[in-house]
Amino acid sequence: MQEVTIKGIENEALVVALSGDIDLGNAEEFYQAVMDGYQAQPMNILFDCAELEFIDSTTLGTFVKILKKAKSDGYGIKLVNLQQKIKKLFLICSLDSIMEIA
Repeated sequence: MQEVTIKGIENEALVVALSGDIDLGNAEEFYQAVMDGYQAQPMNILFDCAELEFIDSTTLGTFVKILKKAKSDGYGIKLVNLQQKIKKLFLICSLDSIMEIA
């Protein structure tokens, strides 16, 4: 079960809290929920991943898809509060070179 919560705007960024598992089964819903919030007011996106427990390769691809859309509009994305095991996936795939991971 995954949950995507648009928490509002903080420091000129759209804050999106993620929780649970995001994988092949719900990655498209994750993408759509983020895009709905983003397209209402395009800006940088800050993902708060404190409650995110699991992602798979499909989810990594979805983050890249979101990043491409944001970058095409002149914005970026940042991920914060990642659990170590999830952060490791981003680092192994060198995604920290294209998106900010704190």
